[in-house]
Amino acid sequence: MAKDLLLEIGLEEVPARFLRAAMNQLREKTEKWLDASRLSYDKVEAYATPRRLAVLARGVAEKQEDVNEEVKGPSRKIAQDANGDWSKAALGFARSQGVDASDFTFKELSGVEYIYATKSLNGQEASALLPEGLKSIISSLTFPKNMRWGAYDFRFIRPIRWMVALFGEEIVPFEITDVETNRVSRGHRFLGSETSIAKASDYVENLRTQHVLVDVEEREALILKQIRDLAEANNWNIAIKEDLLEEVLFLVETPTALFGTFEESFLNIPQEVLITSMREHQRYFPVLDAEGKLLPFFVTVRNGDAKSLDIIAKGNEKVLRARLSDAQFFYEEDQKVAISDALAKLENVVFHEELGSTGDKVRRIRQTADVIASKLNLDADAAQSVSRAADICKFDLVTQMVYEFPELQGMMGEDYARKAGEKEEVARAVFEHYQPRFAGESVPASIVGSVVSLADKMDAIVGFFGIGIIPTGSQDPYALRRQAAGIVQILLDHHLELTLDQLFDISISVHEQAGNLKHPADKVRQDLHDFFELRVKKLLSDSLRYDVVDAVIAGGFGDIAAVVARGHALMDAVEHMDDFKTTVESFTRTGNLAAKAEHLEVKPELFEEEVERELYQSYEKVSKQLSMESKLGQKDQSKSQLEALASLKQPITAFFDRVMVMAEDPQVRANRLALLGNIDRDLKQFADFGKLVWQ
Repeated sequence: MAKDLLLEIGLEEVPARFLRAAMNQLREKTEKWLDASRLSYDKVEAYATPRRLAVLARGVAEKQEDVNEEVKGPSRKIAQDANGDWSKAALGFARSQGVDASDFTFKELSGVEYIYATKSLNGQEASALLPEGLKSIISSLTFPKNMRWGAYDFRFIRPIRWMVALFGEEIVPFEITDVETNRVSRGHRFLGSETSIAKASDYVENLRTQHVLVDVEEREALILKQIRDLAEANNWNIAIKEDLLEEVLFLVETPTALFGTFEESFLNIPQEVLITSMREHQRYFPVLDAEGKLLPFFVTVRNGDAKSLDIIAKGNEKVLRARLSDAQFFYEEDQKVAISDALAKLENVVFHEELGSTGDKVRRIRQTADVIASKLNLDADAAQSVSRAADICKFDLVTQMVYEFPELQGMMGEDYARKAGEKEEVARAVFEHYQPRFAGESVPASIVGSVVSLADKMDAIVGFFGIGIIPTGSQDPYALRRQAAGIVQILLDHHLELTLDQLFDISISVHEQAGNLKHPADKVRQDLHDFFELRVKKLLSDSLRYDVVDAVIAGGFGDIAAVVARGHALMDAVEHMDDFKTTVESFTRTGNLAAKAEHLEVKPELFEEEVERELYQSYEKVSKQLSMESKLGQKDQSKSQLEALASLKQPITAFFDRVMVMAEDPQVRANRLALLGNIDRDLKQFADFGKLVWQ
């Protein structure tokens, strides 16, 4: 026989951001406990609302499974004396396992015989295990923040106000903080009342009668349907941001979507400001037209039914009007402050106590950006725009709008810079230099924004590395991994003729001049190399085999576009090029012998066999081709470069077939090793082929 098992923990309102993780954790811990307790079950369903966490385990066995357990004891040599009688060790083992020594069996393990005891464990009734088991599940739950209440030492996300624990129709009795389990749950705070649950399987429908939709997926589907119905009825495009939907989902037990309006005069404010104010302060969904332009409407989700929605809408409109009036005031006041005055205020904003003020950081960004622009040979107009954008890229940090909404940094800077008469490419770069701000966001579209973004991100990474702050494990308080990934993506997407090593050197030099490095420059450079290697590996691993990634990384990864191209060319060869395995084997043999070369000077006059000359001529031809393509910056020629290297297979094979590399004559031997050393050097500039793994 099997029964459903219900556990509901009734709480004071839990912050929405914690609920999904708590719900999933409760389900996982319940499953683990059932498994560990040898209680079979069909599935475990988890539920959550602002006032409750619950699990419903379907088809839980009423009794543990019986098991026969075989336990290994001492070796036979220790267990029996010379007469075959049981030793004290054997008898003690029998007592500890609750068996008779006559029931011992012998089994050989690694050439040694041991005694084994087989004991049967009769399963206990589930009802006897559940009280302590469910209590332990609740006690083991962890949360980002806990609280205590009353005189209790127990800590939880919020005070526990009621608990329902049912196994079938029976109450599972236990208590926590003087709250005893029973069958009485609580409905919606205003629309429902207390409700008695007859049996566990009635839970979802019983709560529904009390205006509580405990099923998270059902609530989400209902919210989306209601919003889409409003959009269709009014020909709107309602922007549904996933994180906002997630928060609203865990703020309501009975969701009802409604809409309100605000004055069109507020539309003179940039729509990003209005949208941010609606989302962050009021948890409203903005309404857009077909072209993505904000309309003077908003959609919100009420925790209640559809009664008196007009009154609810008017109340929300009143609150939003006050919020938007504040935003309008901030917007107008910010424009009265000259950019130069805002920049002066940055001198009093601490970036980091060991790296100076934000004003200091801006000057470093300008220095770094100017050098990058020079390295990229930007024209005078673009270089001038880079300098100006770098100078003003952080001025909006001291505006009232960004103080109120930090997520608008860059967006407000772009708008204010444009209104202050800055060039369009400069204003745009103020916004773009923060990109990409998160995984999946596009890189800056303009070269000006890209250069300032590289300078800003590299300044932060080198600055923190220079004072010994390097991300470890999951700790990355300054988002240096994200910024490094952004640098890699910018270099790749724009195919910039700039290497990571060049960026390292530029920024290290700037920080050295500022006296910021607390560690030797060489150590900082090596730490940066190791740090960025992991970022490049992550980039390549999204589309390439791990061994291909390792192989091309070993060939150098400073030129991002080049290493990506080499990786895809090598991957294609491994999977599709005929006989590529034997080609790699010839490369590997070359590398093994090349390791013995004491120098790389090849003297053709010392060649004794024709195959030596043929290999040397083939090598020179290939090396010249690789050098020519490298000088032209033809990163898209990786496939032809690999094919050129592969063409060396035949002359290498002939060389090994007909020549004794380790000749007795030391000059001839050294010359042959030098030839192989030159070939291996060019091979390894493409990839370390020895790292490839063959199935």
